[in-house]
Amino acid sequence: MHLLLRTAVARPPAEVWAGFTRQLFLDLAPPLPQMRLLRFDGCHRGDQVHIELHLGPVGLGRWTSLITEHGELPGGGRYFVDEGQQLPAFLRFWRHRHLLEASPSGGCVIVEDIEYRTPLRLLDWLAYPFMWAQFAWRRPIYRRYFGRP
Repeated sequence: MHLLLRTAVARPPAEVWAGFTRQLFLDLAPPLPQMRLLRFDGCHRGDQVHIELHLGPVGLGRWTSLITEHGELPGGGRYFVDEGQQLPAFLRFWRHRHLLEASPSGGCVIVEDIEYRTPLRLLDWLAYPFMWAQFAWRRPIYRRYFGRP
């Protein structure tokens, strides 16, 4: 399944890239499921992020992502890619491209380009609104951090 969200912000790509910190990662976490951050190395190739997911007292499993790529885009943009290495039982595949595309106004557009698969194709479709909501949650947080264009 493919999910794509775009959020325009006032800061240029280099400043937004520098702002992708542990604290931003924690602030981007939606209220459900609850997340406990175990490790956050950063957003460069080879870095890892480890979390545990919970829904109240019920553990949903560990999620380990590896940053497999990072670099520059044409026009001064930046990007990094995280891929799921260990996923909770409800996911079979995860690839998340974070694109920071330069905009003519001097700001940038943060693009969340996500591919995911669950154990069942029908479940991919049923999970889509939930996945969309998880990432739409980030829009006002990005704008609080990096300004409204």
